[in-house]
Amino acid sequence: MSVSSRVLAPVAAPPPDEAALADFLARAEARLSREPPGPCDPTSNPCGDHSLDPEGKAVAPPGPHRRAAVLVPVVPRYGSLFVLLTKRAPHLRDHSGQIAFPGGKIDPHDETPRHAALREAEEEIGLAPERVRTIGYLDPYLSATGFLVTPVVGLVDPAAPLAPNPAEVAEIFEVPLAFLMDPSRYERNALLCKGQLRHYYAIPFGERMIWGLTAGILHNLHQRLCL
Repeated sequence: MSVSSRVLAPVAAPPPDEAALADFLARAEARLSREPPGPCDPTSNPCGDHSLDPEGKAVAPPGPHRRAAVLVPVVPRYGSLFVLLTKRAPHLRDHSGQIAFPGGKIDPHDETPRHAALREAEEEIGLAPERVRTIGYLDPYLSATGFLVTPVVGLVDPAAPLAPNPAEVAEIFEVPLAFLMDPSRYERNALLCKGQLRHYYAIPFGERMIWGLTAGILHNLHQRLCL
């Protein structure tokens, strides 16, 4: 499923595979963190692209790190499970055109990373917070730009209408969870960035390339649910 900058109304769809959904929820309950890391949590060695350097020479972005949160939206649809992703608008100053989760900075008025992730999801794709059931948290991920990101995994009502905000989002699309749980889909690549070699995960998906922080968080989801 893919949608550009228009409202995606609820559509009738076959119910999800109850066994697959039950297995996912059981794994999530057993293997995801029940609470997010607190603001004073040391997270002295969060995962990030810097941790992929095979020679161990990459240096993590120095602190203080800016706090952010993203929603990892899992949607039961068409008898299966999907992860919802966005393509950032082409005119944005940072990371334009890249594949991302709904999310952004944790503002002072956000009570928790969950509140920030749900607020950003509503602002970016029109996903109402009451249509999301939070089921756990992945490991904090330190981005190459110095954001310490808390990934919030949520089960999304498949009937929830979505409306991409054209100021931020060019497209919404879904990737089968089974595809993302296949370790052979993950490539480890490198590029020269500001004079340093940056290692990162990449996931080719049709004409799209999911890479960097988004691919790193998805790899962590695979580690938590499958290993």
